[in-house]
Amino acid sequence: MIDTQQALVAFCQRAQEAECLALDTEFVWNRTYYPKLGVIQVGLSAEDCHLIDAPAIEDLTPLGQIISNPAIVKILHDAQQDLTILKRATGAHPHNVFDTRCAAGLAGMSSTSSLAELLENVVGVSLEKSETRTDWLQRPLSDEQVSYAIEDVCYLHETREKLIERIAQMGRQEWLREELATYEDPALYDERDEREQYERVKGAGRATPRERAIIRELAAWRETEARRRDRPRGHVISDEAITLLARLKPHTLKDLKDVRGLPRRDTERVLGLVQNGLSVPDSQCPRRPRRRRRMDDDALEEMLGRAMEYLRKTSEENALDAPFVAPRAEVRALVSEGGQSSGEAFRVLRGWRRALVGEGLIRLVREEPK
Repeated sequence: MIDTQQALVAFCQRAQEAECLALDTEFVWNRTYYPKLGVIQVGLSAEDCHLIDAPAIEDLTPLGQIISNPAIVKILHDAQQDLTILKRATGAHPHNVFDTRCAAGLAGMSSTSSLAELLENVVGVSLEKSETRTDWLQRPLSDEQVSYAIEDVCYLHETREKLIERIAQMGRQEWLREELATYEDPALYDERDEREQYERVKGAGRATPRERAIIRELAAWRETEARRRDRPRGHVISDEAITLLARLKPHTLKDLKDVRGLPRRDTERVLGLVQNGLSVPDSQCPRRPRRRRRMDDDALEEMLGRAMEYLRKTSEENALDAPFVAPRAEVRALVSEGGQSSGEAFRVLRGWRRALVGEGLIRLVREEPK
């Protein structure tokens, strides 16, 4: 266990000489906005694996220098969440990432497999997953916890090699490079704009433009407060309270007395935010996206069914997991747009996906509904 600043610096100096490094994190995330990082697993090889005691070390930037080093391959499974947590802990934007979940999707395997399922399928190892609900902030760690954590990285090097071999046999090396390049985008690990969080509020999609303007003000404030207090969003104010306030449009503190889920210490602030939403000019109130084609719900569902069948069949013919090529929500949005949007809006219209299924989907959804 690496649990001192000196030990971390010494390890990271040695790790700078590695070609590949396996990474994973263990954290606790229940009553906070941000995950509480407990353990960072690092594997220079199957026999050279270590645990970093994150709470015991004040400065994790030496590890960040490894994560941002483009000369070192960082191997993770389902990389984005771990890298987002590590970016916040170290301040480093990741470079040269190999995501085994992503690679599995190109190797003719499920793109949603857990690490345990992937290791069993690729290297024939069965992991004992007995510590999935453990408290990774408690010390000391038990022998079982240590073994569990180490196993999450000690097989990743071999897994990467075998996945690369499979992908090469299928002639998809360029596809893999394209997929892994997406992890270079710094925006992938940055916090979302709080002014865009209103779309996540349950019920916002059915609200009027004026109500959405109020919801936008309240949701942006909630996001900022949740980050500042490091508390879940719902502990600041609930979705139900936000949408109710948008409908009621209160003008006085008395109007707030029957709103459930509204912390009383924030009533004046909330009332001011509602008034901010009410003062937004009509032309600047956020509106729901409009469908570009005139299609009733039955016609849209019929077209969506045809598009999904085309996606499923084409993916199956190419030994690919259809949701990995394009999730249903993306196909639905493409159908609603009538295939008029560019590749900036739809991943399925970029790179290898466009050549494989994107062009066919565009032709299909541009057909006039029957």
